Amino acid sequence: MKIASYNVNGINGRLPVLLRWLQETQPDIVCLQELKAPQEKFPQQALLDIGYNAIWHGQKSWNGVAILSRNLEIKELRKGLPGDENDAHSRYIEAVVEGIVVGCLYLPNGNPYPGPKFEYKLQWFERLNIHAQSLLEHNLPVVLFGDYNVMPTELDVYKPERWVNDALFRVETREAYKKLLAQGWTDAIRKLYPDDVIYTFWDYFRNAYGRNAGLRIDHALLSPQLAPRLVNAGVDKHVRGWEKSSDHAPVWISLKE
Repeated sequence: MKIASYNVNGINGRLPVLLRWLQETQPDIVCLQELKAPQEKFPQQALLDIGYNAIWHGQKSWNGVAILSRNLEIKELRKGLPGDENDAHSRYIEAVVEGIVVGCLYLPNGNPYPGPKFEYKLQWFERLNIHAQSLLEHNLPVVLFGDYNVMPTELDVYKPERWVNDALFRVETREAYKKLLAQGWTDAIRKLYPDDVIYTFWDYFRNAYGRNAGLRIDHALLSPQLAPRLVNAGVDKHVRGWEKSSDHAPVWISLKE
């Protein structure tokens, strides 16, 4: 089984890129972030036409997450991360597909630091940690996949000295990620490639993609019940180079049945 995640950075504006990638790689389950589309503007029919079912949690102009499956039933579990009834951001959706609990997330960017956006990021991260712990208590196979907006270590960022006070690399952000992993989650990419320079995002400016001046901010975390099934993982870096592509590249994992 192949599970992928892709921050599409506007699903309707980049629909040709998404459809091309889906048809070329045919992942079984896909988590999407930054739909930037209200609920009624999600391109459901275009995805059905190429064999993908979908559930989604949209929001006009910002955020938005979705879970797709190729010829598999999706049973929605929740829209929105618990812990704050007043949080109107569409940043989390969760479902069961083929017996696997799939949590698709788009963690807040948090910039500028310091400020209220950074405080919101840390609060959201704490809510994620609480919910992740509750998922582990059910002893189910779970993947938490998406754009975490955190570079966990210096290996995950080009020229880390330039990012010390960025919300994605602040010590508080990285500590929150470490706290999450300490619950028992496995970072799939780092499990298989502990020492490799691997990026999932390249800015549109200063020829970042051409220079490979990137960041690793999209992560797949596997519960102890799912981690032993991990056989492969990677980044479809070439997709970032397509015309009118997102500034992220798709990330994927392969699991044995």
